[in-house]
Amino acid sequence: MTINTKQFFWSKIQKNLLLLILVLQIVSCAKKEAFKSESFKTNSGWGYSISYKDKIIIKQSIIPVINDNKSFSTEEDALKTADLVVKKLKQNLSPTVTKNELILLKIKL
Repeated sequence: MTINTKQFFWSKIQKNLLLLILVLQIVSCAKKEAFKSESFKTNSGWGYSISYKDKIIIKQSIIPVINDNKSFSTEEDALKTADLVVKKLKQNLSPTVTKNELILLKIKL
């Protein structure tokens, strides 16, 4: 009877260890890399930067697409534009922003 009890517990331990190893492998393979957007203060307003794997890939200190070299008037405007660019990057689209998109985001030009 004790032999069967030991075998029962040993098989339970083995199953639990296998399950734990499987879960750890799945968690370690999960992609944790994501785009990160941040705002920063400029001399005349706000800008944004987008980083990937802790490296800045885009640093935008002026409003794109307009003729003036003018920064975003609010931090919220800079972050809304950054979020749009991140969304495009996640969809493997070009990160360029059009004037129409800025108007739709209600960015103060």
